[in-house]
Amino acid sequence: GFYQKGEYDLAGFMVGVVEKSAIVDGRRAAEGDAVIGLASSGLHSNGYSLARRVVEHSGASLQEVPTGFSCTLGEALLSPTRIYVKPVRAAMKEVDVRAIAHITGGGLLDNIPRTLPDELGVRLDGRWDVPPIFRWLAQSGPVEPQECRRTFNMGIGMTIVVPAAQAERAVQFFNAQGEKASVIGEVVRVPSGQERVHIEAL
Repeated sequence: GFYQKGEYDLAGFMVGVVEKSAIVDGRRAAEGDAVIGLASSGLHSNGYSLARRVVEHSGASLQEVPTGFSCTLGEALLSPTRIYVKPVRAAMKEVDVRAIAHITGGGLLDNIPRTLPDELGVRLDGRWDVPPIFRWLAQSGPVEPQECRRTFNMGIGMTIVVPAAQAERAVQFFNAQGEKASVIGEVVRVPSGQERVHIEAL
């Protein structure tokens, strides 16, 4: 429903190489570790099929400024994706980074568990700032809360797991790098068969 006859999409990407000894694969994550959240700037190129359907269903104009927005709806939907590689690489020299999850397609619910051992999950407090665009999409759809969490990043573009004793240091470091970081939860042990991401309130 997006590409019209005669149109095409040109995309670019990068491929990186990492020394095996430097790989962060989540195996060292442990119960009680802190989960640091790095704020997103918006949809981050994920969930647009659903977002487009919501916009079409709502009948809203992309030029309008919905309540609580500081820009037009169209500008909010097209907010550029934040790229975290530089601050994360720098943080790895300052704190013990044990797991990293890029919150892309699959949202908070699918991406975080992929970075942790099978017996671990996370409990998130849900008290971070959720950009207005996600509230608007949820209400205008309407889109169920669980579907939002599985499709959108809900304001968290990346999660970093560090030892609890280093959490404050990590937050201060990321904020000094120009990111908006906060402790958003902790790593917990999860019985087999149970959901591995629990969000207290969002």
